[in-house]
Amino acid sequence: MKVLGIYGSPRKKGNSDLLLDRALEGAKEAGAEIATVRPSKLEMSGCLECGSCDETGECVLEDDMEKVYPMLEEADVILFASPIFFYGFPAQAKALIDRSQALWCKRMMKKSGKELRKYDSGKGYLLAVGATKGKNLFEGVELTAKYFFDALDMSYEGGLFYRGVEGKGAIKEHPTALKEAFDLGKKVVTNYHPE
Repeated sequence: MKVLGIYGSPRKKGNSDLLLDRALEGAKEAGAEIATVRPSKLEMSGCLECGSCDETGECVLEDDMEKVYPMLEEADVILFASPIFFYGFPAQAKALIDRSQALWCKRMMKKSGKELRKYDSGKGYLLAVGATKGKNLFEGVELTAKYFFDALDMSYEGGLFYRGVEGKGAIKEHPTALKEAFDLGKKVVTNYHPE
């Protein structure tokens, strides 16, 4: 079983990174093969909305996303960790999401009608951390994550969400977060049943 971790933060070893590290440790302990990608380290453009992928299901841009597409397609589970920037994903993570339009087009070429309601490629989870305590803090990223995973033909399974965590490494002071992340990583592997 393959688990892909996406480090959505441009800040290394920050709160969302620490959560993802623990979740991946749990997944590995449960027997998963682990791969990771950090969008902030990729040399890539945002989507140009050129429409080329509408016909082929492939992006015409030649950059580091060429290495990421196979990782997205081969994963059984994706754990996407991110801080909240203005109630959304950081720009680098959002660029990776936007560039997945090509995979949405590929999905639309293979499926139609009722087939689109069934997810055949796996499950996606979100781990998000925000500094404020706002009631709607995670609504934007959750909706984006849901449709990102939909483009990948994966079901969105929810995840872990922590408010009021700001300083680098502050998640370590949370009484349960790192254990919950480890447990989630383990659970996504041990309870995995393809639809």
